[in-house]
Amino acid sequence: MGHLKHRDLNATRERLRDQVAHALRAALISGELRPGQVYSAPGLAEDFGISATPVREAMLDLVREGLVEPVRNKGFRVTEVDERDLDQYTEIRALIEIPTVGRVTRTADRAQLEALRPVAEEIVRAARDHDLIGYLEADRQFHLSLLALSGNERLVETVGDLRKRSRLYGLTGLDEHGELLPSAEEHLELLDLMLTGDAQKAEQCMARHLGKVRSLWAKSDEAP
Repeated sequence: MGHLKHRDLNATRERLRDQVAHALRAALISGELRPGQVYSAPGLAEDFGISATPVREAMLDLVREGLVEPVRNKGFRVTEVDERDLDQYTEIRALIEIPTVGRVTRTADRAQLEALRPVAEEIVRAARDHDLIGYLEADRQFHLSLLALSGNERLVETVGDLRKRSRLYGLTGLDEHGELLPSAEEHLELLDLMLTGDAQKAEQCMARHLGKVRSLWAKSDEAP
């Protein structure tokens, strides 16, 4: 697990658990930790170069998020997400995000929307540079920051949780085939539409974007 071995973790006690959890989520999203596989806290701790305790605590956080499940006397198994799960997650996200984008288009001021442009550009840059972790981090920041303009914190938390549960697998193969860059560029398209004040076209763009994300999941499952 090369990415884990090279992660620079600050040893500050109160932050270490959160940093490990963040690194593990990134490894889950990128596919470095594979669905159905069992990983032990001591084994992961060796990769990180730290003790097993913060790793075990971080894995328990992921259990509560539904990302892994405990396996008695062995460690933690990465939760497998099936097609039905992905369809349901996508449906819920569409029910929330599409109308919210329309509402934010009508209510947010130009400065608030323009503040999201550097993040949208970072998504494109990361996709172009084949930086998968950077891509996913910037994508998460863009979507949740955009939804935050609605003023509904619970809505943002709900979508954040859905994003964790519907993490992408096989991104390396998709990246190699040029599948990520077009999806990345849709963030700039969406932002430009919102800046024109056209709520209907912004909603249509978001619907298309979420549909493409779902198709990427399907292709990811098919990737060798």
